[in-house]
Amino acid sequence: MLVVGLGPHGEYAAPLQRLRMTAADAEAVRARQFNVALVLHTTASDWARQHVAGVVAQLGGCQSSLVEIVDCAFSSEAQASALRRLAHEGIDAIISLPIGNEAVAEPHSEVAQLGKKLILVDNAPTGLLPGRDYECLVSADNFGLGTIGAQLLSPHIANGGTVGLLGYDVDFFATNQREIAFRKWMGSERPDLTMAVSKFRSLELVEEAAHQLCDRTPDLGGLYVVWDEPAIRALAALTLRRLELPVTTTDLGNRVAVDLARGGFVKGIAAQKPYDQGMAAAAAAMLALIGKPPPPWIALPGVAVTARNVVASYQAVWHSAAPKELLRHWRAATASQEER
Repeated sequence: MLVVGLGPHGEYAAPLQRLRMTAADAEAVRARQFNVALVLHTTASDWARQHVAGVVAQLGGCQSSLVEIVDCAFSSEAQASALRRLAHEGIDAIISLPIGNEAVAEPHSEVAQLGKKLILVDNAPTGLLPGRDYECLVSADNFGLGTIGAQLLSPHIANGGTVGLLGYDVDFFATNQREIAFRKWMGSERPDLTMAVSKFRSLELVEEAAHQLCDRTPDLGGLYVVWDEPAIRALAALTLRRLELPVTTTDLGNRVAVDLARGGFVKGIAAQKPYDQGMAAAAAAMLALIGKPPPPWIALPGVAVTARNVVASYQAVWHSAAPKELLRHWRAATASQEER
């Protein structure tokens, strides 16, 4: 698939191939043995675990070290504090997923001012520019992911029905792009549908937002949730209400993958490739550190995951074999379809 979205400053995406190192580049990196820190919104999600694994794999191959991983627990204050501390420590580069925009813009800009190379993931805070405040932004094609979420949900919504969008009530480029794309596709391709929107500011408030959406939209016919962790919490709310609705989401986490394979609420997933994104972010840092500036925006296209291709997609996204539970449900569903 092609990347359909634009970067935070209107950039066209550069392909992953632009981060390939020559033999001379690789030798220069190995000779320096750089130290890198990783600052994430959370380390508790499947996405984060895959991203860390990708960073580690790339750095290990370059004889460089991931010396610290910071879990900010979705707190912009915690992230600002961590960045200001790391900017004064003996590391060469920081890879950071900014939590919000204005709240973390200044501490991110301080990283570059103090001579560290900064690689951003998914989001560029307000006012920060590539080449001045950061080297490169690495992300999925989040506009494409929102489009995939709409395309996979559409066949499950009856004509003239109502479709729900459960969004993130924080100014965050990645989720903003997904929501814009979802609305745009539904508006152009399914003008017969009415859209109902509810938003959450934290994971702890997802179920409340889902209940509010259901209360004010009794004819709700389906739901898109902007990533997999809140989707799981939304499924809990639907289960409590005994309301069986088709759901699509973004990110191929284990729990939504299993639900998709067993024929549950989840009917499709727009998957990122966080392992590959982690490798790309680490490669961008290495190139910047040897004086070869990476492109301002690297974006990886999404993967449309259905019950039929969930095992193959899992292998492609996770770079590992599908877990036994996923395989068990997928085989059972496949056998049932063949009997029909």
